[in-house]
Amino acid sequence: MKIHTLSVGQLRTNCYLIEDGGEVGIVDPGDDGDYILRKINDIKAKAVWMIATHGHFDHVLGVCEIVLALKIPFYLSSKDIFLLEKAKKSAEYFIKARVDPILAKPQPVKDGLGFLIGKSKFRVIETPGHTPGGISLYCQTGKVLFCGDLVFARGAVGRTDFEYASSEDLAKSIKKILKLPDKTVVYPGHGENTTIGDIKKEPN
Repeated sequence: MKIHTLSVGQLRTNCYLIEDGGEVGIVDPGDDGDYILRKINDIKAKAVWMIATHGHFDHVLGVCEIVLALKIPFYLSSKDIFLLEKAKKSAEYFIKARVDPILAKPQPVKDGLGFLIGKSKFRVIETPGHTPGGISLYCQTGKVLFCGDLVFARGAVGRTDFEYASSEDLAKSIKKILKLPDKTVVYPGHGENTTIGDIKKEPN
């Protein structure tokens, strides 16, 4: 398994391309759909699915362009549909960008749902807090976790100052992922990678 990290959009969101066995899975297509498509073409592998760890605009703005080009399913928690629906307005407010509304219809995800890329098996872990429908994607054999904006390197955690966010849920979600092996590499929604072991060492 090979993981390609693309920094996209004004907020430099990490979009991940998971490559294995001639297939690619897309995590958090935050913006620059054309750029993501070019990178997939460079890899010369077949994209089979796309998933967003949560519904914030900086994690989904590339969805429509990719769905139209590749005709692959897009997955998002049903609890974050309301964020997808207001992604256009949020982008215009936060980054002063004129964007098209996201019309792609996501397929729902739930805790334990499995995804396959080549021979690599992933499962969904529900990790709400930053948003009601926040999820992480975990591969036990590859020892990797894609966590969106749940946690970041050097002890930072996701914002909970939105009216729909919950610091209590965020704390519970962090405790949940800290049960994973220490050597698990954590790929966050922004910034550099970390590990479960390193997160445990941080004061937060």
